[in-house]
Amino acid sequence: MKILTIYAHPSLKSFCHAILDQFSRGLADAGHTNEVVDLYAMHFNPVFSARDYPAWVDESFPLEPLKNMILESSGGPIQRFLLRPWLRNKDAAYLAKLIRKFRPGDVVEQQRKIAEAQGLAIIFPVWFVGMPAILKGWIERVFTYSFAYGLSPEGWKGDIRGRLPRFKHEKALLMSTTLFDKQAYDDGLRQAMTKLIDDFGFRYPGVKKVEHKYFYSVSAVGDEVRRKYLQEAYQLGKEYCQT
Repeated sequence: MKILTIYAHPSLKSFCHAILDQFSRGLADAGHTNEVVDLYAMHFNPVFSARDYPAWVDESFPLEPLKNMILESSGGPIQRFLLRPWLRNKDAAYLAKLIRKFRPGDVVEQQRKIAEAQGLAIIFPVWFVGMPAILKGWIERVFTYSFAYGLSPEGWKGDIRGRLPRFKHEKALLMSTTLFDKQAYDDGLRQAMTKLIDDFGFRYPGVKKVEHKYFYSVSAVGDEVRRKYLQEAYQLGKEYCQT
């Protein structure tokens, strides 16, 4: 299987990096291919800006919001005044094709990698009951409308059940190191992360199987437990298709 691993930790000496090494070794021993996207090493820009809007557009985008997007990015009042007559008879398909020529190259490249992968792995430390900002920004910029999901007419009206999945991946495996112990996650932290990250980030876009492995309180446990964690990371790679 072709795996794409997204890694988000700034330190090469972190326990997250040790997990990445062991997980990658397990994948290799099982015969899988693995491409690692190291967000910090590549200096990925996580900030969603106005230049990202073209990545969200396709022919299913509602026409009036699409025209408004063009007008808002066209400059001052004179430019908008001159542009309105030109927009009047243009349909969504024409405008979407025109706008998508300006998609950010870094987003297009990441989407290509995701589209070519059969399975996903995401390795990150838990910070403030969530992902590091660079990983959250990667998802915001890369998991776009028309790529990761679509919307039915009901979805455009605000019904969350109108979200249409676009991903076809067999599996996404998330691996997280934590500061606090398992009890803290049993008491509600895991439930919150499952809803916001596992469900909304990966199940809703259509990944068939989503798993999340936590390596609890890595700074407080002893060497024996850390060795056990690394053995588990290796097995997660070696048994990626079995679990």
